[in-house]
Amino acid sequence: MNVTETSAEGLKRELTITVPANEVDEKVTRRLGEIGQSVRIPGFRPGKVPMTMLRQRFGPAVRGEVLETTVQESSAEAMREQNLRPALPPRVEIVSAAEGTDFEYKISVELLPEMPDPDFAGLGLEKLIADVPEEDIDRAVARIAESQRKSEPVERPAETGDILLADVVGRLGAEEIAGSRGEGRQIELGAEGLLPGFTEQLVGVGAGDTREVLVTFPEDYGNPDMAGKEGVFEVAVKEVRHRLPPALDDELAKAVGLDTLTELRQEVRQRMQRDYAGVARQRLKRALLDKLAERYDFGVPPGMVEIEFNSIWAQYEADKARQKAAAETGTEPRAVGEGPIDAAALAAPEETALEGASDRAPASAEAEKPELHEDEPAIHHARSHPGSAEEPIDAAAIVAPEETALEGASDSEPAAAGDEDDEKAKADFRRIAERRVRLGLLLAEVGRSNNITVSQEELNQALTQEARRLPGYERQVIDYYRKNPDAMNNLRAPIFEEKVVDFIVELAKPEERKVTPQELMTGAETDGENAAPGA
Repeated sequence: MNVTETSAEGLKRELTITVPANEVDEKVTRRLGEIGQSVRIPGFRPGKVPMTMLRQRFGPAVRGEVLETTVQESSAEAMREQNLRPALPPRVEIVSAAEGTDFEYKISVELLPEMPDPDFAGLGLEKLIADVPEEDIDRAVARIAESQRKSEPVERPAETGDILLADVVGRLGAEEIAGSRGEGRQIELGAEGLLPGFTEQLVGVGAGDTREVLVTFPEDYGNPDMAGKEGVFEVAVKEVRHRLPPALDDELAKAVGLDTLTELRQEVRQRMQRDYAGVARQRLKRALLDKLAERYDFGVPPGMVEIEFNSIWAQYEADKARQKAAAETGTEPRAVGEGPIDAAALAAPEETALEGASDRAPASAEAEKPELHEDEPAIHHARSHPGSAEEPIDAAAIVAPEETALEGASDSEPAAAGDEDDEKAKADFRRIAERRVRLGLLLAEVGRSNNITVSQEELNQALTQEARRLPGYERQVIDYYRKNPDAMNNLRAPIFEEKVVDFIVELAKPEERKVTPQELMTGAETDGENAAPGA
């Protein structure tokens, strides 16, 4: 095999590889001999088929198989000899593959950059600590009590604050409004979120009454076919219920699965403390990544940046399409999955009646920006490269961590699509893609050089959590991940990333600083210091 470097520009290399014809022919002959040992051809016993017949029947297919294997083996050997660390699989161009001539092909490959030897001392990081005030626990428990308020039937006309059990149907002219019909719906008189003036017209009704409620849909209503038009809802009242005062006692705790009010308060405290710790962790991580981005600036493989950019752009266009569809149908776009649950929102009150007819804010036809943080050193594909560890994880495998309580708090994101054209958006997204890849490469190198790995137990826990997100489909989720190595690697990658961040934070020795929950959540004192470069 002869290897010639024909181009070396930045992180790109081009090699021409020539494999002598006799080596290829030997491999073809050897492979045909293996086939001849088992193939059955009429008139010949296995192992006795003449080579000329084997070449005639199987020669072209076997030669194609041998050439493919030769490319894989010889290109890997060539890159080892040249001490090249590919960032992505090489592109192959066949120059000459005719039988009886040397096999010649070219490979173009992008390399991983030479990584700096990072020093994590003196990064000037802060770890924010917020305790849970008693008054916050009081408010959280009060909200739980409000959500658990009982009601009882009353034999009197309905008053503001009462709950009606009623059958409802809405119409525009002679046509029924899609989604408006429902039996036994609960309508809280005076509740926000219903069509303007709706519940006020129901004050004074009693059980057994039927009342027509006239409404005018707002001009900016999400469904343009209904915006500005008058509709009528027929409400047949079955029962009027009066809400009892909220109870702050052990019965409240039992209603949510605990024994005493003291236990409930402790559970709320622990959940809120975990939420605060999670927010503090994300702020520390973002500050760390900003510091690393300021301190280390090195070239990154353009192909990796392009893959990450394409992923971001696809998300952007999907969000834009979803917003457009929501505007056309008058529905609100729903997010996939849910973020962290604030303990103060435990057992939030259920939504009341008139689903599909509530006074929702109209969905904009303009696309919202995708939830992109420069601080996430992530690209959404998995790979390994020669020389990687037992569990090969590097920047290209690091997947964006799940959204945190800091959603929307980053001031390093591009402006909303309504404020800029697509070309400006592309420039912003490409800048984010390059930063993510660079930080991902740096974290991956830190993990590799310090033997940071993800255990099977950690991976199993992540798989279990993922399966629980789709109740009733747990087995299908688990089977999918176990049959798809790339998908499994996407579970491994964020665990790896967090372990690397923990490793760096331990070396950086951040100073602890006490803050109030309000300071922690708003970042009033830290956002300006921790903003990403170029923000």
